[in-house]
Amino acid sequence: MAAVAPRATTPRTGALAGLRVVELGFAAAGPWVGKHLANHGAEVIKVESRAALDAFRTTYPPFKDNVEGVDRAAMFAFFNDGKRGITLDLKSEHGLSVLKRLVRRSDVLIESFPAGTLAKRGITYDALSRDNPGLVMLSSCNQGQTGPHAAHPGYGSQLTALAGFLHLLGEPDRTPVLIYGPYIDYIAVGYGVIALLAALARRRRTNQGCNIDLSQLEAGVQFMTPALLEHQSTGRIPTRVGNRDLVALPHGVYPCAPTGNKTERWVAFSVWSDDEWARFTRATDHADWTRGDPQLEERISDWTRVRDRDAVVALLREAGLRAAPVLTMGELFTDPQLRHRKAWVELEHPVLSMHGLSAPWTLSATPQQLTTAGPPLGADNDYVYGELLGMSADERARLEAAGTFR
Repeated sequence: MAAVAPRATTPRTGALAGLRVVELGFAAAGPWVGKHLANHGAEVIKVESRAALDAFRTTYPPFKDNVEGVDRAAMFAFFNDGKRGITLDLKSEHGLSVLKRLVRRSDVLIESFPAGTLAKRGITYDALSRDNPGLVMLSSCNQGQTGPHAAHPGYGSQLTALAGFLHLLGEPDRTPVLIYGPYIDYIAVGYGVIALLAALARRRRTNQGCNIDLSQLEAGVQFMTPALLEHQSTGRIPTRVGNRDLVALPHGVYPCAPTGNKTERWVAFSVWSDDEWARFTRATDHADWTRGDPQLEERISDWTRVRDRDAVVALLREAGLRAAPVLTMGELFTDPQLRHRKAWVELEHPVLSMHGLSAPWTLSATPQQLTTAGPPLGADNDYVYGELLGMSADERARLEAAGTFR
């Protein structure tokens, strides 16, 4: 395989400048934690292997020009922006030895393999912390590292089922509905970042590291609090009610007049009190409507479907009601509020032309540092193995011949 050209890198700034993170894992849950750290100045080194590539590199679309390739995958480039990237075979003894050398020179290790995967190869927090007592290690997996179900396989859609989300999503007489994307992966990311920052704050006081065991399932269950409280308080088992709400009425998504090219359009709004209901009926000029009418949803839909979506939103907002258009991805990308907040950032990449998504917070003193998309495969081997670990040319050649860097 042809050598990868060394990358020019921008000096690290930001709130986490000076922090070095080694990241092992795949897909979204672990890598997005590293992404947030990288975007705020940490040097995050993503470890990959040509023998077992991340599915986001190889099989998960979209790809540049719909042509698959390890450096043509937008999903990988997004979830790994701002990071360095190396190749290393962790199934070989030489590879594990090199990993340990790298971790000794680092502050944080993030891994998102199935429970016990690294331990089977002798990579444990106890072993690593003997050489690096200040190491903070985050293990993020489906159901945590311990317990009777820790070894159960699964992705985000299985976790949303386990956490009870699917029991509540959909119409009462229909099949439960899957949530878009690996929803619990995204929830777990925030908890992973919080846990790491808490452990690093403690390390500043004590000079001691920490081992973090993050259960993605338990992260998702946090978001089930309303339904859990209903069950605890009343004994009832909440189930699917469509778009209905315990308090708001109406509460839903309603059709609007299509655009000139026949694209469907929708509006979402909710009415939370008698006062809001009075304003709603005045705004719609329908004092004849009642909240107890079993046909209310149909009447509202008949009213909205002949009107322009944005006009409905403007009318309801003018009445002080909560209303929003259901945006398409094209509209989301050009949304004036997101543009004002600089949510989209054009990223550098040798193959892809793409925009990254900024963190949803801004730090006045240390703005985020987001300039590069996820690294091409093995892009930073020279820097990490040569400059950082100080390997001689002879040592690198021997390890290369042994397949260590594949």
